[in-house]
Amino acid sequence: MQSTIVVTGCAGFIGSHLSEKLLANGNQVIGIDNFDPFYDRQVKERNLSTFKNHSNFRFVEVDLADLDALSQALENESIDVIVHLAGKAGVRPSIEDPQGYIRANILATQNVLDVMKNKGIKKMAFASSSSVYGNTKETPFHEGQDVSQPISPYAFSKKACELINYTYHALYGLDIINMRFFTVFGPRQRPDLAIHKFTKLILSGQEIPMFGDGSTSRDYTYYEDTVAGIQGAITYLNTHETVYETVNLGNNQPVKLTDMIAAIEKATGVKANIKQLPMQAGDVDITFANIEKAKKLLNYNPQYSFEEGVQNFVDWYREVHAI
Repeated sequence: MQSTIVVTGCAGFIGSHLSEKLLANGNQVIGIDNFDPFYDRQVKERNLSTFKNHSNFRFVEVDLADLDALSQALENESIDVIVHLAGKAGVRPSIEDPQGYIRANILATQNVLDVMKNKGIKKMAFASSSSVYGNTKETPFHEGQDVSQPISPYAFSKKACELINYTYHALYGLDIINMRFFTVFGPRQRPDLAIHKFTKLILSGQEIPMFGDGSTSRDYTYYEDTVAGIQGAITYLNTHETVYETVNLGNNQPVKLTDMIAAIEKATGVKANIKQLPMQAGDVDITFANIEKAKKLLNYNPQYSFEEGVQNFVDWYREVHAI
C-alpha cells in the first residue's frame, strides 16, 4: 500500500537508505533534516543526492525543536505515517552535552507528537536504542525488561521519548511503535562509529583505540535489515489500530570488539595497529537483542552476516574515498 510518509533525519545514515527504499516502493516521502553539525554537512548532502530530485520526494530543512517551524512545514500535507529517526546520537558525546540531547531528542519528539495531535496524524514509528537497556546482565535483551537504569544521557533521552510516546498514545490514541536499534552499520555509517572510524584509521596506517580488553560485544545489525524492520513497522501501523509496541531490531548475534577489528583487517587486507585504553564512561559491556517479538509482529528476519556487512562497508568506503 502506497502512503505519504514523513522521514525525520532523512539525510542521515539510516534515514537516507529508508527514504530511497520507500520511494522505490512508490510512496510519497517528505524528508526532514536540520543538518546537525555533529558531523560534516557534506556527508549528509551526499546521502541525500541519490534521491533528492525524485518526483515523489519533498525535502524540508527544519529543526524539530522549533515547533512553529515544524508545524508550518507540514501545514498543507496529508500524512499517513511519521518515521521519526532524527535526533542526536552517541553515548560519549551525550555525557559532555546532556542539554543538547534533551533538546534534540526529548523536546523534538514532544514537538513531533504535538504536530501529530494537532493535524490528526495517527501513526508513528520511532527510533529508540538498545542503549536504554544499560548494563543489564540479563541477555538477550527483551522488551519486557526493566529499563529504568540508563547509564548515559543519550540512553535516558531515548527512554524518555518512549515514555512520552506512551502518554500520547494513552491520551490521544496515537498508534506508535518504538524500534530499539542495535548498532546499525554499513555504507553511509556515521563517521564517529567504530567500524567507520577503525576502517579509516587502519587504511591510513594510524593506530586504533581499543577501549578495554576487547571482550565487549555489540549486536551489529546491517542497515538493510534495519530498513526492512522499519518497513515492517510501517506495514503493521497501516494495518492495525490501537497500537503501542516496543520492538528490538537487532541481529541476535553479538560480536566481540577483537572480532570486529579482525573482520575489518580481513576486509581491508591491512593489519591494525592497536592501542589499548581504559573502558570509557557510559559504555556497556554487551548489547544482545532478543528479536522474537519483531519476527512475530513485523516479519523481521535479518539476512546479512557481520562479515558480509563489513566487506560491503569497506568496499563503499574505498569507493567514496578513492582508496
